[in-house]
Formats: sequence, structure tokens, C-alpha cells
Amino acid sequence: MNMWWLLPACAVIALLLTGALRQYALVRSLIDVPNARSSHAVPTPRGGGVSIVVSFLAALMFAASMGAVAWPITWALLGAGIGIAVLGFMDDHGHIVARWRLLGHFIAASWALYYVGGLPPLAIFGFVFDLGWFGHVLAAFYLVWLLNLYNFMDGIDGIASVEAICTCLSAALLYWLTGNGALALLPLLLGFAVSGFLYWNFPAARIFMGDAGSGFLGITLGVLSLQAACAAPQLLWSWLILLGVFIVDATWTLFRRLLRGDKVYEAHRSHAYQFASRQYKKHLPVTLTVGAINLAWLLPIAILVTSGYLDGLLGVLIAYTPLALLAVKFNAGAKE
Repeated sequence: MNMWWLLPACAVIALLLTGALRQYALVRSLIDVPNARSSHAVPTPRGGGVSIVVSFLAALMFAASMGAVAWPITWALLGAGIGIAVLGFMDDHGHIVARWRLLGHFIAASWALYYVGGLPPLAIFGFVFDLGWFGHVLAAFYLVWLLNLYNFMDGIDGIASVEAICTCLSAALLYWLTGNGALALLPLLLGFAVSGFLYWNFPAARIFMGDAGSGFLGITLGVLSLQAACAAPQLLWSWLILLGVFIVDATWTLFRRLLRGDKVYEAHRSHAYQFASRQYKKHLPVTLTVGAINLAWLLPIAILVTSGYLDGLLGVLIAYTPLALLAVKFNAGAKE
């Protein structure tokens, strides 16, 4: 059965649901009021990312029931995604202590890894390494870090949405190039769901994603990357390349803040993209630049890796080097 009609359906559902969630947030006073640690200047409703969760998971369950998606990856995405989204939704409505959030994150990651089979063997310079149980532990930390960094990087209008759309569409292209086109449906569904939300979130945003949406995107992208790695080892490296903007900025910032002794779980405005948005006094140029970097720099390198012309680890190092230089240029992790 042809499932491609689900793509525009996913986008329309997310578009309409985000509008409804905006009205709900206004009625319930779920508003992000600007403060000293904010990157926005106007009080804005939050929690719109729930539309991404609902539209994507509904499409996922329908596709699985029609046999277009395997049930193991369906259960992995459903269990982990719903758990993280509910946890984020509760945090959007009232603060949850960091240690309980982190516990929930590892439970969700463990659930997903049980169904995807953990970390598959890694291909490095022509050699294949099976890390065994250590690889599964590493994969759990990878998923938890990815969902948290996605939350950290969702700090200016449209940036998390543009990153997800670029990554998902690029991943679908890579699947097609490697003969794994059957895997493309899931990233495309996610990308189209986010595009419906982006209508409301594009600078200047009329609603924010909230923790429910950003955390859900982070863990979902992570699970999809592990699914891809099971099909072709080089695809994991390609996913890491495609997510490079977020991974480098968030990791560099966290490292500098840890060295300084900051409380890393507290909100701050010291990511490179936040310094850049203040320097240019607008969110739009930074958000568009992230999209351009993804398509003009990271995607071509990922294609070289996927096609076998470049080793995966070497491709990551090449892709990340200018991103690290940008992080240094914009003082990522510096004290505000």
C-alpha cells in the first residue's frame, strides 16, 4: 500500500494542531516571559511541539498497522517518544527536578535500545568493531545526550525545526543512495510533521516548541540513526555529520561550562547560536545559516561517507572542524 500520502497529511495535522495548542497555551497562560536568560524579547506561548509528537506517532502507528514499518522500530519510537514527550510536557507545566528528568531519559533510552538491538558494530577505516555491552551503554548515553542537546539548542526561533527538517530530508536522500529507500518513510514523516509546526515557529515565532517537542525530536532522531546503522554501518557516521551543528555547539558549550564549574542543568545563553543571534540582533539570519550549513556543507560530506568515498570517522572530523572554529568565533560556553 502506498504510504506517501501520509507525508502531507502529517504536515497538515501538525499545522492545525499547533494553532489549537497556541490557543490552549494562551488560555492556560503557558507563556515564556522574557528574562535575563532568554533569547526572545516578546512573551510567547510554548508547548507547540506536542503537535509534532501527535502527528508523527499517529502516522507511525498507521504505517505500522499497514505493514509499511516494522513493529520493533515502531515500539522503540512509541515508547521512548511518548515517555520523553510526557516528561517534557510535565516540565513545561511545572518544573521537574533534574535528577528525575535524567532518570526518565535513561529509562526511555533503554526502552528504545531494547527494541533496536543496541549499538550495531562500528566501521572505522575499513575495520568493523563490535563493542558488545559497552556499545549498548555508549548508545544509551548517546540517546540521552542527543535529546538533552536538542533541548539546549532550541533557544531561538525556528532553529530546532530547521535542523530537524534538514536532517530528516538529507537522511532520506542518503537512504535512497544506498539502496535503503524503504527506511526513508520515517525520517520523511518526521520532517513533514516538523514543517507543519515550523509555520508557527518561523521567525518571528508565534509559539515555541517546549521541552515536550525538543526532547522528543532529540531521542527520535537518535533512534532513527541507530536503525540506519543496523542497515548500513556508514549511515551512523552520516547521521552524526548531519547533526553536526547541534552536536558541536552543545558539546563545546557544555565542556567549557563544566571546566568553569557552572551548574550545567541551569538555563543559560552561552551557546554559539545565542551569541550570534545577539550579535546580529535577529534570529532569522542565524536560523537560515544553520539550514545553509546543513545543506551546503554537511550533506555533501555525508554523501561522500555514505557512498564509500570517505571513511566515516574521518568524515566526522572534517565536517566538525569548521563548526568547532565557528563555536570558538562566537564564544560558545563563555561566561555571559
